[in-house]
Amino acid sequence: MKNITLSMDEAVLEKVRVIAARRKTTVNALVRLHLEQMARNEDRAKRAIAELRRMSETTEARLGPDYKLRSCGDL
Repeated sequence: MKNITLSMDEAVLEKVRVIAARRKTTVNALVRLHLEQMARNEDRAKRAIAELRRMSETTEARLGPDYKLRSCGDL
């Protein structure tokens, strides 16, 4: 595992220390968890976009010439 150094405002660090203590963990563990979640979400989003592209390229569905795309506000 690699080590990194972070800089942050002292007031923010103090608040995060309180949060970590309440959760019975460390600031380091909170930061690691947050970064791991960001990486997983990024990977999931990329896979979802790739799957949507694949589906749109292979679908046989046809909407017809009179089809109009509606925005969510039109529902």
